[in-house]
Amino acid sequence: MSPEREIGGFLQSPDWPKMGPSMLIASCLILAVRTAKWAPRESGDTTSDRELEVEVDNALVLANRVFGALLARHESLFPHTREPWFQPKDEDVPK
Repeated sequence: MSPEREIGGFLQSPDWPKMGPSMLIASCLILAVRTAKWAPRESGDTTSDRELEVEVDNALVLANRVFGALLARHESLFPHTREPWFQPKDEDVPK
């Protein structure tokens, strides 16, 4: 018994859910480097809380840019998913 439609091949694309932990680690490392020489802050100091929020946003932007550049130039470094694409049935092809 043959399936209704046959697999014509596979589309490979980056597996974003598997790269989530890598993005988290990269962002945290960037944040740690950028804030390593900060003086200790008071916990109630709202000015330093805002500075930290800005640095977290910057770390995320930098990590995102690095991942984007690496994906554009060296996509094979990252995990991929393989999704099948199917050949159209004979009745789907216009005549």
